Amino acid sequence: MNSEANIVFEHLTDSDKRFIIEQGGTRSGKTYNILMWLISYCFKNTGKTITICRKTLPSLKGSAYRDFIEILTTLEYYEATDHNKTESFYSLNGNLIEFIAIDQAQKIRGRKRNVLFINEANEITYEDFFQLNMRTTDRVIIDYNPSEEFWVEQIKVRDDADFHITTYLDNPFLPAVLVREIERIKEIDADYWRVYGLGLQGYIRGQIFMNWKESNKFPDSVKWTCYGLDFGFTNDPTALVKVGISDGELHVEELIYEHGLTNDDICERLRGFGLNRTDVIVADSAEPKSIEEIYRQGFNVRGVTKGKDSILNGIDILKRQPLIVCGESLNLKKEFKNYKWQSDKNGNHINKPIDFYNHALDALRYVGLFKLKIVNAGKYTVR
Repeated sequence: MNSEANIVFEHLTDSDKRFIIEQGGTRSGKTYNILMWLISYCFKNTGKTITICRKTLPSLKGSAYRDFIEILTTLEYYEATDHNKTESFYSLNGNLIEFIAIDQAQKIRGRKRNVLFINEANEITYEDFFQLNMRTTDRVIIDYNPSEEFWVEQIKVRDDADFHITTYLDNPFLPAVLVREIERIKEIDADYWRVYGLGLQGYIRGQIFMNWKESNKFPDSVKWTCYGLDFGFTNDPTALVKVGISDGELHVEELIYEHGLTNDDICERLRGFGLNRTDVIVADSAEPKSIEEIYRQGFNVRGVTKGKDSILNGIDILKRQPLIVCGESLNLKKEFKNYKWQSDKNGNHINKPIDFYNHALDALRYVGLFKLKIVNAGKYTVR
């Protein structure tokens, strides 16, 4: 195991503190190495309960849960008979590893545990942390990207806490293509580089969208429904959003945000959502081959008509609507918080967005251009 581990694994091995806090930039290997350490912990102990949690179960299953099973499989430790997929439990060497979501209140306030791992801790509230911490006897492990201050500030200064910062440079197993992508951030924006490159506390200034709020669910009744699709594969994710308008508000829900999806994979996901030829899907017109392949599999997908200044045009359209982000939509919310205007050499924001944190937002923008196009759009001035 140690042959594939980085310094985060050593932090956990060498510490005797109750709290281990791993703050870091993108792709520093925080989560993966914490999971490897937890597996190692299980082989050194028995009769322990380990809880791995995140804000919602879908986001947990798409990240730490998937990585945990991948590690066990790679190391040839995985046993199907030890895996309770229904309850998201795994038994390892007489220990119980449970994966729970913060929105499962009965599990937060219920059973006790020996070790707690809070993945992406900046997604949860202090009250959630308090309830989990009070039911943990031995050790609490926390990881996050430092894009904003939150309750961890009062934990990392305690004398029973070890605090570490890691970056992509601490991950020797990161492919060279991803290293180059991360280092491009330095040329894109100083705020992004501070948070996601250097792993330091920062703030994302110059946000483009401030006209949005959250809702628990997509409304049952809308004037119309349309879907936006932005293609990706290796470096960028494929993003699909569901969009509808109700009472003058534009509701949007993230449905897909995944890397490595082929067009066949996308079609399989679309069928899973119950979409067919009657549902309108608006996609990036720069991908005509993908649009045609998906159309031939029975979906009403069409390329958006962009025209001159289509990005600013689409932003302007969306800024004129009250935007409601529905359901979990964690990646969409993250994009809303991080999508920003470029700055000039004096640090003043200019009327040009940075091409970063905009995949689900591009999908939403396609729907805006298709359904809500208006005269003189795209003339929005940065304030």
